[in-house]
Amino acid sequence: MRFPVMLAALAAFALQPIPAFAEQPAAPAAAAAEPLWAFEASDIPVDPAYRFGVLDNGMRYILRQNATPEGTAMVRLHIGSGSLDENEDERGLAHFLEHMAFNGSKRVPEGEMIKLLEREGLAFGADTNASTGLEQTVYRLDLPRNDEGLLETVLMLMRETASELLIEEDAVARERGIILAERRDRTNFAYKSLIDQLEFTAPGARFIDRLPIGALEVLENAPAATLRGFYRRTYVPANTTLVIVGDFPIDLMEARVRHWFADWTAAPDPVEPVTGPVDIARSGETDIYVDPALPESVSVSRYAAWEDRPDTIANRQLGLLRQVGYGIVNRRLQALARSADAPFRGASFGTGDLFEDARSTTLTVSTSDGEWRKGLNAAGVAVRTALSYGFSQAEVNEQLAAIRTSLENAASSSETRTHAALAAMALSLVDDERIPSTPQSALERFEEFAGEITPDAALAAVMADAAALDDPLIRYQGRSEPEGGADALRAAWNEVASAEIAAPNWAEQAEFAYQDFGTPGAVVSDTRDERLGIRLIRFANGVRLNLKQTDIRKDQVSYRLTLDGGELLNTADDPLKTALVATLPAGGLGKHSQDELATILAGRSVGISIGANGDSFQMGGTTTPRDLELQLQLLTAALVDPGYRSEGVERYRRGIAQFFASLDATPGQALNNKIGGILSDGDPRFTLQSREAYEARTFEQLAADIGDRLSKGAIELALVGDFNEQTAIDNVAKTLGALEPREAEFNPREEARQRPFTAERGTRIITHTGEADQALIRMIWPTTDDSDLREALRLELLGLVVRVRLQEELREALGQAYSPSAGSSPSRVWCGYGTFSLNVAVDRAQLDPARSAIGAMLDGLRDGKLDDDTVNRARQPLLENYDNLLKSLGGWMSLADRAQSEADRLDRYFAAPDILKSFTAQDIVSAAQQYLASDAAVELLVVPEPAKDE
Repeated sequence: MRFPVMLAALAAFALQPIPAFAEQPAAPAAAAAEPLWAFEASDIPVDPAYRFGVLDNGMRYILRQNATPEGTAMVRLHIGSGSLDENEDERGLAHFLEHMAFNGSKRVPEGEMIKLLEREGLAFGADTNASTGLEQTVYRLDLPRNDEGLLETVLMLMRETASELLIEEDAVARERGIILAERRDRTNFAYKSLIDQLEFTAPGARFIDRLPIGALEVLENAPAATLRGFYRRTYVPANTTLVIVGDFPIDLMEARVRHWFADWTAAPDPVEPVTGPVDIARSGETDIYVDPALPESVSVSRYAAWEDRPDTIANRQLGLLRQVGYGIVNRRLQALARSADAPFRGASFGTGDLFEDARSTTLTVSTSDGEWRKGLNAAGVAVRTALSYGFSQAEVNEQLAAIRTSLENAASSSETRTHAALAAMALSLVDDERIPSTPQSALERFEEFAGEITPDAALAAVMADAAALDDPLIRYQGRSEPEGGADALRAAWNEVASAEIAAPNWAEQAEFAYQDFGTPGAVVSDTRDERLGIRLIRFANGVRLNLKQTDIRKDQVSYRLTLDGGELLNTADDPLKTALVATLPAGGLGKHSQDELATILAGRSVGISIGANGDSFQMGGTTTPRDLELQLQLLTAALVDPGYRSEGVERYRRGIAQFFASLDATPGQALNNKIGGILSDGDPRFTLQSREAYEARTFEQLAADIGDRLSKGAIELALVGDFNEQTAIDNVAKTLGALEPREAEFNPREEARQRPFTAERGTRIITHTGEADQALIRMIWPTTDDSDLREALRLELLGLVVRVRLQEELREALGQAYSPSAGSSPSRVWCGYGTFSLNVAVDRAQLDPARSAIGAMLDGLRDGKLDDDTVNRARQPLLENYDNLLKSLGGWMSLADRAQSEADRLDRYFAAPDILKSFTAQDIVSAAQQYLASDAAVELLVVPEPAKDE
């Protein structure tokens, strides 16, 4: 089954399977001649490191031994049915059934599965999860250890899920509230807009009534017997694929799969569900959807007949031609969006499948409020020009460079691909029939064909693929009706179709202008932390360099530059000094605009971004050993010659407009935009300022406010990954090390590190303009900073314990909340400042009962009602995280990035596990008594805004 490209947005809302069009008989067994795997009918060679198999009962499996991360594994149980397989009285039950996998089976009593996994170090949500889509349901378990006993436990649980669930009436009744809570929490302005879009896309199509979120009447009333019927019909061996990728011998994996699943009784594979109909001849219709929280956009589309394109070498070659052609068109649209006085915020043009019912070509244009006509005209004319006059060789070369580099990087790093990447490739074979070939073979096929990818060939591929946008379907969404309504929208598109167009002028590509920064800097200090092998270097100009060479990810280098400054520069008198920092890359460099850089750097694994943290600015990302020198040149150029172009500020202001328009559109948004001011008693540094204040910011102000940080602030650069240490040192010496002298240390700014916590406790009310049944409870207590490691860890463990208890009480026992959370946030920036908070989304009508349940849970905790098992279940996943921290570049970077300026981080890393293991239940109870007093909390209740007639 191929997942429809056009409906990719549904992935964000994947929850539960959807009912079938009508009751359908089970399909007969597949003919013996039909291939079990797509690669059996393809000329693309499959990666031989995978092992594919099928049991006598029809269940398939895909296995792969892999050691990235070392000593861990992933298991995926894929059921080839989702919400499309539901009957009319089952709408929403595929997702409901996914929840029931955690609620009792023949071997595991209700409520014990999550506890069992927590004791093994798998955190609920992070390592133990599942999702339901239109066409599949996938159960995910991530093993923190390659322990054979743990593999045995996980495979037992997967078999229980596949065939042994009890689905008892009382368990269904308990889970029903959680399902309804999830449905409630996921409904918002964006989801409702998506529903309108789909209904306009294919009115009357069955898939619209089979979205995983389900039908309320079914979710509220479906009996256990109906769930069991869906389970027995769809959870059958012929409809199941088990994927294991991890650090186990492949023969062991296969033997244990056969042990646990070979005796599963065979049954007929469910019939392929109906998705359409889709009328591909529809034209000339218009849809206008208005919501105060929605950004303005217009989409123009037409349909063509669906084409079956199996995964073969010839079809991949055609796909490459289309990729290049569409890529060029979208690159032109991107250039317009990045230009001064840009006509739109963003635009895209492409063609994708709508299941197997149609192919849809769409131009989508996102604009600032009221600018839809200008944006549609500019984007439409750009697309017409591209398809009329074709592409330049330089444009093709830019696309080919990006594709080639991606393939080269994949090939050079293939030995250390992650479990997640390899499992995703296996599931893509199952879902989309895309062959998992080796990265090297993909690169070789590309190089063999690259010479045939010409401007004319790319244009021809797009013209053959795209439906002509004549008399199209037009959909508008925004905060208000478009002036002139549907007629104006249609007239604007007709203006596009009749506008005069001319052949574009092809610009010459410039060379990167920042390759010489002067005399290379000298190293004045060079030591090594022998415990972790982190090399600590200092240059004569004060720049610090921390190196950790590791090949856990072949051909990858993670970098992070930390620059003195950050949010500590903001003051009560000028709280928005750093507001524009993240927009700096949009202003380009002094000698290159951002768009010019995109062309100059095409095919290179480099980039530039910057953000303001509490006490520093940071630039970070990932590159390759081949491009490390260029990446360092780019970082250095960003410091010495930022472009400060006006188009960067223009884009920032367009974003501000959208932000303020949806300020309180959901409970979460309303809370996040008010909480800083409430907790700080209105301290301007932590309080949302007016829209006018943000829009008044300029790059001239930013240059005055942070220019001295860019030119002389202390710098600490960390490099982690697969590189030669001496080459890296030499490259840094020629770039950052060649700069004028920097400040020797990061400024302490003690006065700026004071952050207030309101003295006013009790309950505050915040209102939102979202769904009338949505409410949110947030409780916050002041704690302390993280200077005392033991206390910081005690609070962290307390947060995990409270989260477990909230899950057990609010979710499992009462069914009032889908995903309650809790956690501790001790600050490393603000002196003496930290918070402990819990967050629960509930039905507005259940607000008071939920508050009572939270209060009772906290009272019990303070009264000592906490057993060792709960503490261990909260602690074990955290200990596993420590054990696995240094199996990823990100984990190493968390230690290396400030290894000189904050050297205590390394000591804390080594000390933390033993401290965590030392905590008793009484230690956690004492922490609750000390910090979580009932009268010490600020309670924020986020409720719907009263109706205007109330």
